[in-house]
Amino acid sequence: MRHAQLRAFHHVAEEGGFSRAAQAMGLTQPAVSDQVKQLETAYDVRLFDRSHRRVRLTEAGRALHAITRRLFEAEREAAEFLSEAQALRAGHLRVVADSAHHLLAGLAAFRARHPRVQVTVRTGNSETVLAALRAWEAEIGVMGEPPEGPEFITRILNETPIVAFVARDHPLAGEGALPLARLPELPLVMREEGSRTRAKVEAAAARAGLKLTPAIEAEGREAVREIVAAGGGVGFTSMAEFGADARLVALPLSPDEGLMMREALVALRERRHARLVAAFLNLL
Repeated sequence: MRHAQLRAFHHVAEEGGFSRAAQAMGLTQPAVSDQVKQLETAYDVRLFDRSHRRVRLTEAGRALHAITRRLFEAEREAAEFLSEAQALRAGHLRVVADSAHHLLAGLAAFRARHPRVQVTVRTGNSETVLAALRAWEAEIGVMGEPPEGPEFITRILNETPIVAFVARDHPLAGEGALPLARLPELPLVMREEGSRTRAKVEAAAARAGLKLTPAIEAEGREAVREIVAAGGGVGFTSMAEFGADARLVALPLSPDEGLMMREALVALRERRHARLVAAFLNLL
């Protein structure tokens, strides 16, 4: 197996086609196609389905792509370490967070210290955060509740209660604490499966012998907020993420046992010595 063959395969998988991969690599399309064909022939495996206008990875191709993503990310980190990025005069820090709110101070401090490092932030639920870190698609993650086990290192950012919230003109807005026992009778607006906030609320209800069924399931925190503000029902969030929104009223949940949310900064333990990861963690 030659490095050039793996690199050609990786670029085709990343770019979604041979012509775009050739452009990215500065090669001709026949040269890229030949490298991939040699790799497939050497191991008697089909890596791409070429029967469509846009090439698609086969099952074997998807598995190999996961490996090459880690391989070339490690190669990039090695190059940065040995070049000017060792002094953090360059580089690219990728962050995936379940809420960018918790990152604002840390990102501002990092940018002030390392202004030439490019930073990109994307959002997703807790499952998305862990998947991106494991696939080496991000260096830093932020999520509710740190994962267990030795795979990750974590830094606790804050710990706040989970609360319900409703529109300011909702009948519950002036009633104070909301008993868990009332939740099954209310129209609940909940995050998608994989949300730690949703999981904690459902677990607290289950301990009380209650089963919750969302009236509306929405992907993303902002979607839930907008639906609730429009009168769509009762939502849930951590108090740290509730923020200032004149349209909404927060309601403590009662009892609140097990309804605390710890927001954590997370990174793969095996990448803790990478310059960008270490620099960000050391700011906290």
